[in-house]
Amino acid sequence: MRNLLTDVAGLRVGNADDARLKSGVTVVVCDKPAVGSAHVMGGAPGTRETDLLQPEFLIEAIDAIVLSGGSAFGLDAASGVMHALARDGRGYRVGSAAVPIVPAAILFDLLNGGDKKWGDEPPYRRLGGAAYAAARHTFALGSVGAGTGATTATLKGGLGSASVRLDSGVTVAALAAVNAAGAVTVGDSPHFWAAPFEAGGEFGERGLPHPLPSDAARVRLKGVASPGRPGESTTLAVVATDARLTKRDAKRLAVMAHDGFARAVFPVHTPIDGDIVFSIATGLVEAAPDIVALGSAAAVCVARAIARGVYEAAPAPGDVLPTWRQRFG
Repeated sequence: MRNLLTDVAGLRVGNADDARLKSGVTVVVCDKPAVGSAHVMGGAPGTRETDLLQPEFLIEAIDAIVLSGGSAFGLDAASGVMHALARDGRGYRVGSAAVPIVPAAILFDLLNGGDKKWGDEPPYRRLGGAAYAAARHTFALGSVGAGTGATTATLKGGLGSASVRLDSGVTVAALAAVNAAGAVTVGDSPHFWAAPFEAGGEFGERGLPHPLPSDAARVRLKGVASPGRPGESTTLAVVATDARLTKRDAKRLAVMAHDGFARAVFPVHTPIDGDIVFSIATGLVEAAPDIVALGSAAAVCVARAIARGVYEAAPAPGDVLPTWRQRFG
């Protein structure tokens, strides 16, 4: 177990980013088509192919999922991944044609201090292809991929991941690109809201503060005192399991996994976030699925992944916010 999304057999993850741009792309590649679904809870989502993931629609399996910075410009990253998959002979077959199924979602990182003067062509299609080519079983966390330029209300955000193996032998894991409007730490303290779920000191072993700060429930949003503006935030997550699920089960897994957002970010699912959870089931373990156990584990993994993404963030020139390590050591 690497404490990564790729502990779920049949998945690889690739990152590509641009330091000058302060943005990037993360791709989850399914080695074989896998059952997928999604659930949106934020009020300002930017997505591609998510309608197709609902249980009542035709397509059952997906080839990859793309998480990207760049706001709506970043949706073009999925095109780069689609073309790479097509070159590899992947895709949903319709006669002699094949169409890779690549749902995608974006976060807003256009005002994070990076140089977004990209000229006539945004770089996200190129970054999507590069992330696909980089897909491996081991990958970096923190200020990489879709987490490169991510921020939260008080700290720099990042890309995080976590996993767990249940007593049944089924593995559940999560990946999160943390760009939340809210805060991931309690008040002005170094303590993560997700602290009760931490495993193995993965984000500092600070626990929860005792007693809680008197201002712990004060809402902190990007822009300090300002209420934020629509579309300037969003946390993206992918949860995965090697259990064999139906598309309906995968939808419920994505719904339950959103509880992890609420355990790690305050406030969450706001009108200025585009929060979404994608779910993947590779179906490589034959055990009868227990959706209650899977969904509960997925929520915990999401909470851990969110905290870990912020904890692992690294400083870079031009940052508009400090990293957790810069501020708290």
